[in-house]
Amino acid sequence: MLYSNCMETDQKPIVTLTDAAAAKIQGMMLKEGKQGYALRFGVVTGGCAGLSYEMKFQKNPYDNDLHFAQKGITVIINQESVEFVNGIEIDYVDTLKESGFKYKNPKAKSSCGCGTSFS
Repeated sequence: MLYSNCMETDQKPIVTLTDAAAAKIQGMMLKEGKQGYALRFGVVTGGCAGLSYEMKFQKNPYDNDLHFAQKGITVIINQESVEFVNGIEIDYVDTLKESGFKYKNPKAKSSCGCGTSFS
């Protein structure tokens, strides 16, 4: 894949993946046959708090996307999502009580119990 619109703000990535999140994403790519794909991360309207996080695999970025590599994963973000996710940390937990991706977003004013919706 060729990426020409790479971006990080103030030398810090827009999104930070923990080691656990990166390992889970790479494992999912392998399981789904998506090696060589990128992780598209952003926000969409909806959820009980107004906005929801969205993650999916995508082969190539669109022309106006921002993208960068982190821990062996190319992350794609549409420019409209940057203001909502800049500075977020994505973690993955797997315990007896819960399993899934966790988002630590310093810009979120509130979130709901599901952990994927915020305002």
